[in-house]
Amino acid sequence: MSQSALAGKIALVTGGGTGIGKAIGRILAEHGARVATASRNPSHLQAAAEEFKSLGYSALPLQMDIRKKAEVQKSVAKVLETWGPVDILVNNAGRSGQTRIDDEDDSRWTDILETNLTGIYLATKEVLKSMKDQAGGRIINVSSVLGKFGVPGYTAYCASKHGVIGFTRALALEVAGRGITVNAICPGWVDTEMARSGMRESAAHQEISVEEFKRQALAAVPIQRYVDVAEVAHLVLYLVSDYAGAITGQAINICGGQTMV
Repeated sequence: MSQSALAGKIALVTGGGTGIGKAIGRILAEHGARVATASRNPSHLQAAAEEFKSLGYSALPLQMDIRKKAEVQKSVAKVLETWGPVDILVNNAGRSGQTRIDDEDDSRWTDILETNLTGIYLATKEVLKSMKDQAGGRIINVSSVLGKFGVPGYTAYCASKHGVIGFTRALALEVAGRGITVNAICPGWVDTEMARSGMRESAAHQEISVEEFKRQALAAVPIQRYVDVAEVAHLVLYLVSDYAGAITGQAINICGGQTMV
């Protein structure tokens, strides 16, 4: 794919300050897109914007809490005012963490569902108001392999990521007539701080070392390693390109064979 494959395209990546989101934003910029990066964390946002600018890429940092409709509307309006309608929306912002069913505190459940599922709904709804018809519009929703199977203690995360896949499939049919594709990607263990945090939390709950938990987790992955953020980013690059115009309503695993469902 040429370095100018996305020239003239405008992309919005939520949760774009670190990890998978930053890698996706960078590869889209490398291939010519103007990238607006949204994050609720100002320090992550500033670091990502400085990195993009140092590489000569167009960057528009947006401090935005995906759970808050007014902030989503303000951020999308800023992209419209600065560059024009969004062509590529990557709904990457997400939260994880254990939510055991016997926990009396419901706040983490609410936060995870609002971030991982309601946030995608709010961002997509706002972007679709101005996304151009019959112009190769692309929406990518970041789900997880935990959108395909369950893990004890992670009811909120699993529920939200299953929900992302259902949202993706229904929306793909709803906007197909506009020439817009909608797909989900389902990463497994990716080498990010979110994954490392999850390993620490799970290891503590099981009363084993983080090293032992990691060994057990990766033993269940046929390729016996983490997925790299660049591998996830390249999958997204393909899905937003002209080559993927016939792919819509799919939930594509990138997990080293961890699941084949």
